[in-house]
Amino acid sequence: MAHQLAAMLVLLLASPAAMRAAAAAGAGACAGEKFPAGRTYAACEDLPSLGAALHWTYDASKSSLSVAFVAAPAGTGGWVAWGLNPTGEGMAGTQALVALKGSSSSAPTVKTYNITGYVPLGGASTPIAFPATDLAADEGSGGKIRLYGKLQLHKGMKSVNQVWQVGSSVTGGAPDKHAFGPANLASKAKLVVVGSKATATSPASEPAPAPMAGGPSPSAGSDSGASSSVAPTAGKNAATAAAVSAPALAVVALVGFLAIV
Repeated sequence: MAHQLAAMLVLLLASPAAMRAAAAAGAGACAGEKFPAGRTYAACEDLPSLGAALHWTYDASKSSLSVAFVAAPAGTGGWVAWGLNPTGEGMAGTQALVALKGSSSSAPTVKTYNITGYVPLGGASTPIAFPATDLAADEGSGGKIRLYGKLQLHKGMKSVNQVWQVGSSVTGGAPDKHAFGPANLASKAKLVVVGSKATATSPASEPAPAPMAGGPSPSAGSDSGASSSVAPTAGKNAATAAAVSAPALAVVALVGFLAIV
């Protein structure tokens, strides 16, 4: 009887449903995000600061990147932003998608900004280097904003710096200056879109990013704060392997115990 029970347990934990559940448990918080019908993404990563996450699908044949960026604004009437920087690692040069909530009760408004300097952003979108389509935003759980879009990347691009940010207020349809805490200054990572591990990883020894919407550039003291930020989570593949191996080890231990009963 003991041996039969152990065999049933092995079969149960090896079932496809159990394997999927174990994989989801080990893939990080981003795997639990429930998007509206029709929005699915091949990969996701919990980003290393501001409680943000990125979901994406890269179509190599078309060099197109579909994304869903999820983060909570710093205030109820604030904004969230995510973008790619093909020329540097900070905010200057970022081709940004910005979702602005403001005081409106409707869905957040999405705008694009080519951030070329450290000056306040206007209320109108500016063209960006990566043509953007399918722009939209909605509100998720916990006061988070989910920002959607599809970017046309440069042909042959395999990886690119990504930058994200959150702000507390909107004035005249434009994002106001964000805070300069350690989490804000650490909001940057490398996004790898080509290869078996299409995950976001933090670049080593980077300078702190510049402001999203005006204000002075971070001082040298801010750089040290950024370098001490928490490293990003491991890739989804590694997390999935860990999640699956844990129940397998438990089964082995149980079978060994039942064998001597």
